[in-house]
Amino acid sequence: MSFPLRIQVAKRTAAAAAQLAEIGQRMFHDTYAAQNKPEDMAAYEAATFGAAIQLAELQDPNTVFLVAYMVQEVVGYAKLKLHSTLGLDPTKTPEDRLEIERLYVAEDWIGTGLGAALMRRAIEEARQQGCRAVVLGVWEKNERARTFYQRFGFKQIGEHHFTIGTDVQNDLILRKGL
Repeated sequence: MSFPLRIQVAKRTAAAAAQLAEIGQRMFHDTYAAQNKPEDMAAYEAATFGAAIQLAELQDPNTVFLVAYMVQEVVGYAKLKLHSTLGLDPTKTPEDRLEIERLYVAEDWIGTGLGAALMRRAIEEARQQGCRAVVLGVWEKNERARTFYQRFGFKQIGEHHFTIGTDVQNDLILRKGL
C-alpha cells in the first residue's frame, strides 16, 4: 500500500471512540457473522463495541489504536495492548510484550496489502515501545488470518478460550520475537 494510505494513532476523544465503535462492530460482524449464531454475535458486539467501552479503551495508557485511512475513509484498524500476559508463563514479566488484540480490514480492502501495512505499523509500534515480542490470539477456524500471521513469522505458543455470546471457541496464541 502506498499514498494516500495513512495509518495514525487514534485520538483519545469521544468522537474517536464513536468512530471505533462503529467500525469495530461492522468489521467484526463482516468477518465472523457467517460462522456464528446471530444472538451470539449480537451479545458479543454489544459487550465489546459500544462508544463508552471504546472510550475507556482509548483512555487506557497501555492501549493504542492504529486507524488506517484511504483518503478520508476508515478502511482498517488495529488495537494494540502493551504489557500483555497472553500466553505468558506466570513466572515471567509482561513489560516487553505487545498484544495485537484486533486487526481488521474492511471487506472491500482485503487482499490489497492493507492488512500487511497495518501489521508492519503494529510491529514498528512494538519496537518503538521497547518490546521484545508481539503476541496475538487467532480463532483456530480462521485459516486466512492464520496464514497471514505465519507470513509475518508468528509461531503458535499455546491456546486459550474466546467467548462470543454463549459460544466458547478455541483461539491459538501466536508469538513473534523482535
